[in-house]
Amino acid sequence: MGASKKKQQLTTAEISALWLQYVGDSMAICMYKYFLRIVEDNEIKSIIKWSLRLAEKHIINIEEFLKNADFQIPIGFTENDVNLKAPRLFSDQFLLFYSYIMTIHGLTAYSLAITNSQRTDIQNYYFECLESSKDLFQKIIKLAETYPKYSPVPIVPSPNGTEFTSSTGFLSNLIGDKRPLNITEISNLFFNSKKTGFVRTLSLAFSQVAKTEDVRDFMLKNVKLANKDTESFNTILEQDHLPIPEKWDAEITSSTESPFSDKLMMFHAAFLVNTALSYYGASLGASLRTDIILNYKKVFNHAMQAGTICYNIMVKHGWLEKLPEAIDRDFLANSKKI
Repeated sequence: MGASKKKQQLTTAEISALWLQYVGDSMAICMYKYFLRIVEDNEIKSIIKWSLRLAEKHIINIEEFLKNADFQIPIGFTENDVNLKAPRLFSDQFLLFYSYIMTIHGLTAYSLAITNSQRTDIQNYYFECLESSKDLFQKIIKLAETYPKYSPVPIVPSPNGTEFTSSTGFLSNLIGDKRPLNITEISNLFFNSKKTGFVRTLSLAFSQVAKTEDVRDFMLKNVKLANKDTESFNTILEQDHLPIPEKWDAEITSSTESPFSDKLMMFHAAFLVNTALSYYGASLGASLRTDIILNYKKVFNHAMQAGTICYNIMVKHGWLEKLPEAIDRDFLANSKKI
């Protein structure tokens, strides 16, 4: 019996992955249920249905893991956080773009969860998540390529032979004599521009429908910050005459009736801020031009500012569900003195 009980235990890394995925997928269910009510394109509708099925399946699996470990299940988001009667807020093309960005986040999170999991059944669960999301992602890309707003990553010609870098170029970058962007810098700048542009457009939509004044003010501030950051990435790309991602702001309707609770929209914004910090940090470490490094430091600080505001608003309104913590030994010891 003792061995059986031990088998059901979860490490903090496993609980963290399952807990955060549960909350995220409960949010996704609200989003995709609303999307299904407004989508008209049948091919995009199939993507939305697929995404919804995966999220619902994940919730069932995670509940089973947590129950078997006798661990609390988070509340996450419920039917109270979505208004399925709200009019259209997004175009069909944006729904596809949304699915593309969020599937990328899922693939990244599943890969990390696999490497951090100790139990074989948890590892296998995330391998399954990875496989099903891989199939979804490939279908999204194949469909997105048929639409006019699809933004393919830039290409560069093959070099004529092997070359080795003779200097870092840090000093010359500071005084304006910049070398051309390398392929890693191009890829990261383009991807971050696309993702940050997504944040800007989603925040713009949320600003139109938010009911609470501080939520609305935050979304408007986030639009400005994300716009500055997107333009900073695009400016660097355009200096080397490279293409930049399409903008999606025009894919938002004029509706002011909210499909989602302010709690859900703030969590969504906080989630995107956290992922931006991860991507910016990784991109900073892979950049060798000083101007790019300084730019990533600037946008990283912007994301930190947005994250702080998100946290304060969610705490203020009682929207931030507390993550499980270690036992407070000092509190227990001091309580014995009373």
